[in-house]
Amino acid sequence: MTNASSSRAAKLAHLRRARLSVGDPIPLPLTMAAIFHAPGDATGFNQYGRFSNPTWDAVEEMLGHLEDAPCVAFPSGMGAISAVFFALLKSGDRILLPSDGYHTTRILADRFLGAFGVACDVRPTSSFLDGGFDGYRLVFVESPSNPALDICDIAAVAAAVHKAGGQLVVDNTTMTPFGQRPLDLGADIVVAADTKAPNGHSDVLFGHVASRNAEIVTAVAEWRQNAGGIPGPFEAWLVHRGLETLELRFDRMCSSAEVIAQRLKQHSAVSGLRYPGLADDPSHNLARAQMERFGFLISFDLGSEERAEDFINGCELIHAATSFGGVHTVAERRLRRGDAVTPGFVRLSVGCEPVEELWAAIEASLDRIGG
Repeated sequence: MTNASSSRAAKLAHLRRARLSVGDPIPLPLTMAAIFHAPGDATGFNQYGRFSNPTWDAVEEMLGHLEDAPCVAFPSGMGAISAVFFALLKSGDRILLPSDGYHTTRILADRFLGAFGVACDVRPTSSFLDGGFDGYRLVFVESPSNPALDICDIAAVAAAVHKAGGQLVVDNTTMTPFGQRPLDLGADIVVAADTKAPNGHSDVLFGHVASRNAEIVTAVAEWRQNAGGIPGPFEAWLVHRGLETLELRFDRMCSSAEVIAQRLKQHSAVSGLRYPGLADDPSHNLARAQMERFGFLISFDLGSEERAEDFINGCELIHAATSFGGVHTVAERRLRRGDAVTPGFVRLSVGCEPVEELWAAIEASLDRIGG
């Protein structure tokens, strides 16, 4: 972890300290309110629950502290992505998406943006720079891609997109601000599903948009207020609580993933292993240059649907579940979710279990299905 990241981590749980009076609760109070007392000219005060909420303010402050940029919170990661698209795009615009990123982003573009006259092209993450970016109003990357974990050079893409007159959006869900900092690399906008590691306990959906461009932040916030895609205060409170331990959990998960990936590489049942932290991974050198950690996601192939399902369901320390980034180790055969992968492709999200016990359970399940 860099000194700057350590400083952000140290201050994260103390952001409210300067505003506390004697007797105030140190943990964030939960404000459940649809209306607020607003006599006379209430400009600058909370008035109505669709406009603002003190609990949102606190979680947006935390996220902004991590991103070093203003943030706008949403009820899911796709809510955040939708807000960027619908707040910034107009009929006649063209956008570029990763062909191997999260499939719901492509569904949103194809099925809904297309109906409003926004054209969409796709391109593989690993060759995202190929072909240039002329004519694109918005370029959207996800690096590492989900689920195959390919990487693109974010700084190079940002420079090329800006030269072509466009704006770059980076989905940083897989890495969090402690693992990768796209705004520092030149991205105009970061989107993320805080459902994952930032909350960390798999009990809430949440997302955010971050940008250092005031016009973008204003447009996205106005979209949220008028379209009504607002987060609930209880969900915001849960994410605020989760963020206080993000650095600790993320460090444990990444460190464990580095150990487990090395051992998976040696197991005869595993093929097609991808993890940016492996020295022979195709993305390793780029990952070392632009990421602070290598992440907690690992992907590999077990040869068939039956073997993959047997491995996942038969491992006592793995939950068979979609999503990732929680304290529980989870795995999923991603073909069932519509990704363009083989039947035996497995995405493994390493959780917070002690690494030796976790590896013993994984190894036993792999040994059982055979090499």
